[in-house]
Amino acid sequence: MVIEKWHKYVRTKDISILDNLISENAIFYSPVVHTPQKGAKITKIYLKAASEVLFDNSFNYINEMQDNNQAICEFECKLDDIYINGIDIISWKNNQITNFKVMVRPLKGILLLKEKMAKILGKY
Repeated sequence: MVIEKWHKYVRTKDISILDNLISENAIFYSPVVHTPQKGAKITKIYLKAASEVLFDNSFNYINEMQDNNQAICEFECKLDDIYINGIDIISWKNNQITNFKVMVRPLKGILLLKEKMAKILGKY
């Protein structure tokens, strides 16, 4: 149920989906920020910014593994003609996301993603 809601957010970018999906104590782990980002508010800001940068027609989840309350979702997309491959590790409790960890490759993709995310996050 949690992952289905997450996939709906990815498809629609409807920020209201995150309001009930993200736990108040959620922790977001960025591939470029050294410290975990704690709390629903900052987690939603990062996820919204990521959706603006990544969720276009090229973004696609290509593999997914789920267990009781955790999923690993592998994705790929193109960002300015650079192939990006990564995984989202999503954990939840009581039907709300408690941890969201993003890992991205290659280095060129991470650096471009960092640049684009910084521009968007600077608006908040």
